[in-house]
Amino acid sequence: MGLTRKQTLLKLIVEDFIKTAEPVGSNYLIQKYNLNISSATIRNEMNALEKEGLLEKTHTSSGRVPSNEGYKYYIENLRNSQIDENVKNEINTIFSKTTSVDEVLKESCEILSHMTNLASVVLGPSADEEKLVSIQLVPINSFTVTAIFVTDKGYVENKTFNLKDDLNIEDIKQCVSLLNERLKGTKVSLLVEKMSNIKPILSEYITNYNFIYDLLIKTFYDIASKRSGEIYGRENLLTQPEFKDNPEELKKLFGLFNSKQDIISIIEQAGNDILINCGDVEEHYEDVGVISKDLIANGKSMGKIAIIGPTRMDYSNVINTLEYVASKIMEHFSYEGIQEKEGESTDGK
Repeated sequence: MGLTRKQTLLKLIVEDFIKTAEPVGSNYLIQKYNLNISSATIRNEMNALEKEGLLEKTHTSSGRVPSNEGYKYYIENLRNSQIDENVKNEINTIFSKTTSVDEVLKESCEILSHMTNLASVVLGPSADEEKLVSIQLVPINSFTVTAIFVTDKGYVENKTFNLKDDLNIEDIKQCVSLLNERLKGTKVSLLVEKMSNIKPILSEYITNYNFIYDLLIKTFYDIASKRSGEIYGRENLLTQPEFKDNPEELKKLFGLFNSKQDIISIIEQAGNDILINCGDVEEHYEDVGVISKDLIANGKSMGKIAIIGPTRMDYSNVINTLEYVASKIMEHFSYEGIQEKEGESTDGK
């Protein structure tokens, strides 16, 4: 069934405002879209849409802009749900080979930010749900080694460091063996605490144990920190009219990016859905919207991926792209290899 006249006008107003960030008037609609309707008829329909709470008047123009409810109605009833084949092809290139969860999520967020011209965020699984599977050591040469930390969610963290004069690879291998014995199956949230208990034992294996201890503590902090959100493409928002022409709003936006706890709160509140007005969750962010998707593979949470932008974002493009990327991530990691890796982990306290 086709759209009603009122629905058609709302669709045009929402999509035009998304593109221009300018209030939309009746005469403008007639001229731009060559509508065979009188200006008075359009104004009546716009008044009706305003009474229904789907449009709002601005103080600076006689035109209308979508309200939060108007955006929601557009998303649920009027938007185009088809994703461009060229966009699909570009996204598929990052899933053409098997790689770590970290790399896939990083590249996915980068491509999301590029395609939407907005910021993207990835939240790792809860540090209380994710466990360390193993620490591996790869000697690069006599003076350099790379430590590889693997979790039961498929995340991989690499740290390369130069050995000090009083350290040798054999001593470090002994330390790694001890760490695997003591830390395997430990929750990510407890790694730092558990390391402090192991520190006295390290001194029995290696002379300069403080160097190794400090390195591992920093690595475990980094692993836990990444679960609280990595942000990509934040510079894209500087080009959006809501922020670039408004120093106060720009200041608030920077405040959001500097507060990971606010970002976590907003994305968790959005759940697996759309939060058009973040001001409903965290004060001061009423011009910011979030679209979030849960990532689940083999029945287990891998975290969330989200897009952050102005409430006036291109919802058709953003939602379609995010949903496609999220589906490809989950499809990519829902395979037997990850299940086997998870099966190797042991329970940690």
